[in-house]
Amino acid sequence: MTRRDMAHRAIRLLAGRLAVTGGLLLLLSVVVFAGTDLLPGDPATARLGGLGPAEVAEARARLGLDRPLAERYGEWVTGLLRGDLGTSAEGRPVGELLSERLGNSLLLAGLTLAVLVPGSLLLGVAAGLRQGRAVDRAVTTGMLLLAAVPEFVVAGGLVLLFAVTLGWLPAVSLVPAGASPLSVPEVLVLPVLSLLLLGLAYATRLIRAATAAAARAPHVEFMRINGLPPRTVLREGVLPAVLPVALQVWLTTGAGLIGGAVLVERVFGYPGIGDVLIRAVQSGDLPVVQALAMLLGGVMLLALFAADLSTRALTPVLRTAGR
Repeated sequence: MTRRDMAHRAIRLLAGRLAVTGGLLLLLSVVVFAGTDLLPGDPATARLGGLGPAEVAEARARLGLDRPLAERYGEWVTGLLRGDLGTSAEGRPVGELLSERLGNSLLLAGLTLAVLVPGSLLLGVAAGLRQGRAVDRAVTTGMLLLAAVPEFVVAGGLVLLFAVTLGWLPAVSLVPAGASPLSVPEVLVLPVLSLLLLGLAYATRLIRAATAAAARAPHVEFMRINGLPPRTVLREGVLPAVLPVALQVWLTTGAGLIGGAVLVERVFGYPGIGDVLIRAVQSGDLPVVQALAMLLGGVMLLALFAADLSTRALTPVLRTAGR
């Protein structure tokens, strides 16, 4: 196959993946808008529930909630394409409301991922290369136990240990108004540790399974039989098969950390999007709920798209390097 053919094939693959991702984003927007519209309550009934039916109907008309669902969806999705997330029930632009908190949640996810990537690779490869031994059993058992524990239980246990019992860290992540969480780094430790333990349990097990499978591959056995050093076997035989899987795991885990941080942020009182989402659901603030649901779902779809493309691009390079 010539380079031109390979380039054309890559372009067709990219175009196909973009089309599929675009279609999934459109489908996601329909599900999000229709699903949130079915939630009990809306901005009018939530804020004016104590008034009579006439006042509530007037408020619904003023907010445009009395119009057909398809008409409201068309207006909403058109606004999304322009970068307009709508207006909250409080009268503030949703984009402005989320921008204040989204950066804090991204910081939490980024710090977690910075520790998760090397940690999961080290633990997963160490366990996979020693399949059935004490190290493998210890890592596997520990990760399974972590995966079985709910997020709020992990967070509560960390508070009990490090804040209440030892008194090393604050139990609540209080950040001064207008300040960055980085100005008080101690408030980040427990939320990051909570997310890290949960993400580590998932990523390590998948990387361990990929490493164990790669270590049993014929080409790796051939390298061992020919007397190559273990470090060379690991670098040229095992890692080229493990890294594409690990990359997929890290991308999807990183995207999931943003949405999965909602409960953790709530436990620690961290000023992220979790508090915004919960207050929006409680008050029936549909534009905020719709924007956050679309944002979290879209991030995950884009992470899957990036994982698919990067894995396809990385695998031939690693195989060539291995040879």
